[in-house]
Amino acid sequence: MTRKVIPILYMDGVSVSFDGFKAINTLSLIIEPGEMRAIIGPNGAGKTTMMDIITGKTRPDEGEVVYNGEVDLLKLDEAEIAELGIGRKFQKPTVFEGQTVYSNIELALAMNRSVRTSLFWAASKDQKERIEAILERIRLTAVRDEMAANLSHGQKQWLEIGMLLAQDPKLLLVDEPVAGMTDAETEETARLLKDIAQDHSVVVVEHDMDFVRELDVRVSVLHEGSVLTSGTLDHVSADQRVIDVYLGR
Repeated sequence: MTRKVIPILYMDGVSVSFDGFKAINTLSLIIEPGEMRAIIGPNGAGKTTMMDIITGKTRPDEGEVVYNGEVDLLKLDEAEIAELGIGRKFQKPTVFEGQTVYSNIELALAMNRSVRTSLFWAASKDQKERIEAILERIRLTAVRDEMAANLSHGQKQWLEIGMLLAQDPKLLLVDEPVAGMTDAETEETARLLKDIAQDHSVVVVEHDMDFVRELDVRVSVLHEGSVLTSGTLDHVSADQRVIDVYLGR
């Protein structure tokens, strides 16, 4: 008997209106454990609102949002959802610019309640090794002692991803990670996210189609608050509806 896979994220019939405008309209989406999914669509399609709902920032008017097959996210607040293991990376990086790269990861680790024991928390040997492993993963070992303010835009994005990883999320929501990056940084970010997806579920909202192609994952197209179609990038790019509402613009 085949064992049924429990989705890491299950959204069904989700709708929310703001002043009469339906930002999300009976949205249904399933993300499997260990899956990376790209979300594309025109401005106003509901991509940010969708992430606001998943993270508890916005409450929908109706629908279901279930995490890991058992947790009703609509009953929890933002802090409780973050503690569950859902991390969100906003488009504009928010790092501690007056701290070193290493200290940023250390501070993020300290904010993880599962490891924090007191106000005077100090990293253990194992935790220091974990910080080093995260720095290696996010391509910042060579600048570990640099002030975060001195990093390039792309490096700041990687640092914030590393800060999320320090808090041990199971599901990462990443909003337009390559906006403003150089071509080289964009290519490296694709490699980084594919690496992270080896042991996390990842949802990437992005406009850069070349970057989405680099990710080589299933793509869902949002339009007017619901999923228009899903499939490979080639499949959705050939859909006349997608060309009409998004790619043809």
